[in-house]
Amino acid sequence: MTTTIVHFLVNGRPERAEFRDDCSAAEVKALFWAAAEASPRHVLKMFASDGRRMNISPKMQANDPESVYRLELVAADQSRVGMLQELDSMEDRLQHLESRVMEEVGGELLCDLKKQVESFKKKLESVEHLSWMGLFKEHGHQELSQKPKSPELSEHEEQLQVRRKYLDMSSLQVTEEVRELLKTPIFDNWQWEKAEMLMLLQVMFTDLDFLSAFHIKLDVLQNFLFEVSCHYNNIPFHNFRHCFCVTQMMYGLIWLTDLRSKFTRIDLLIMLTSALCHDLDHPGYNNAFQINAQTDLALLYNDISPLENHHCAVAFSIMAKPECNILQNLSNENYKLIRGGMIRCVLATDMVRHNEILTQFRSLQPEFDFSNKEHKEVLMKIMMKVSDISNEARPMSVAEPWLDCLLQEFFNQSDTEKLKGLPVSPFMDREKVSKPSSQTSFIGFVLLPLFSELTKLFPCLQQHIVEPVQQALKYYSDLERAGREETSREEEEETSREEEEEEEETSRETNARPHGALHYHEHHESRHSRDYFKCNLDILKSWNVQVLQTCAMSSIRTAGEDVE
Repeated sequence: MTTTIVHFLVNGRPERAEFRDDCSAAEVKALFWAAAEASPRHVLKMFASDGRRMNISPKMQANDPESVYRLELVAADQSRVGMLQELDSMEDRLQHLESRVMEEVGGELLCDLKKQVESFKKKLESVEHLSWMGLFKEHGHQELSQKPKSPELSEHEEQLQVRRKYLDMSSLQVTEEVRELLKTPIFDNWQWEKAEMLMLLQVMFTDLDFLSAFHIKLDVLQNFLFEVSCHYNNIPFHNFRHCFCVTQMMYGLIWLTDLRSKFTRIDLLIMLTSALCHDLDHPGYNNAFQINAQTDLALLYNDISPLENHHCAVAFSIMAKPECNILQNLSNENYKLIRGGMIRCVLATDMVRHNEILTQFRSLQPEFDFSNKEHKEVLMKIMMKVSDISNEARPMSVAEPWLDCLLQEFFNQSDTEKLKGLPVSPFMDREKVSKPSSQTSFIGFVLLPLFSELTKLFPCLQQHIVEPVQQALKYYSDLERAGREETSREEEEETSREEEEEEEETSRETNARPHGALHYHEHHESRHSRDYFKCNLDILKSWNVQVLQTCAMSSIRTAGEDVE
């Protein structure tokens, strides 16, 4: 029996972990949770000295003090934290209500109220309710019968299991109902497992007739799709499910706008494959972080769209493998066309270029020509951008969980930026942003102008993407307004209480003064003079900076970004 010794840094503190190879994965994780002074509600990430992410398991490779690993602590799941905060807030309100009832009603009714509250708390804290909400209650050590545990799989074993399941079901026929739903924005991604999503991606490539048109062997396509899925990281938002959603939206737009009759098959292959590869190996930290932290990607790509350039590089490194090369039977000329088109589409997803691309598309609108190469290339960029940020065009039951995932990834980044002393974007700061405020700004200033412009060229998209986004804007605007009214009411009550306390204090001081003493009136600045909208203004300014940075970046953009 061997012992593994791991040297690592956590919060800048050197630590050393030692465990035997017969330990379970849960025991090893518990060891590192203890070292990080964290609980099971937190997520730990281990990185090697070269920046590679390590799987925390009994199979972790030992190291020496010269090649120390880095252990990072990620904040607990935000939905759970939010629930706990709501419970704390509820308890505070109940205590305040109790004191008022004591003053205004009397003790008899108060006793009855306390019994009801205690009954409600017991029900709320029951294991059944907490389990339903995704929480758990600490009960200390209990003697429970041991249930057989399922073996925990390593990341590699999980991937192999997905591959086997995908290949087993790949020969099955997808129902016509699913095929038709796949062509619409209302498709629900949350009910599909990873292997099933791979099968649906295969259906997209098949139904657009790419296999016969480009002589793609089925096993090569399957290898390519699986390898792409393996190169998406397990992070809250920019993961393989997001990749599937963007690709499915692009697929739906192709059918809804009848692009098959307007574009060549090469154009369609560029668009679908770009959507599939557009966020490959995304680390969960945006371009601003890469540049401010001077990461390897920022240095490699000279601060110019480092993530998007990296996504393209990973895509073509996958296709460099013969068993994954879906372009291997194309002529050199067509290969260059597809490579250039994919690079243009993926680079267009950098929000720094948003205004540049949207302005360019607007200028072409009056006389758009589908036979014009430049016009088509701009339209392909626009459709790539629409697909990338299209969650709010989906039903609320599909879209809202994605917002939670995005905010969790934003909060992870802002927490890291604070720890490293880097600039923090207000729209990512958990202390400043809320779901309604972030969405009203983003939908109003980014989504609607972009979606509306595309709808001018394709009026049929009005009901499919513009109207749902308008409904989402109204929903979040109503939430934001209700939040402001609640905050204003609470502040007015607080101000009123403070003024009453000040009057009482002044009265006591007046009564305590000797007869004939001069009375002075102090001026107290009203709380209402402060800037009530500071937080939302910070967020709006931050979105504006993200969207309008094009002007600042255009002077340093190289010709390599627009590959012909």
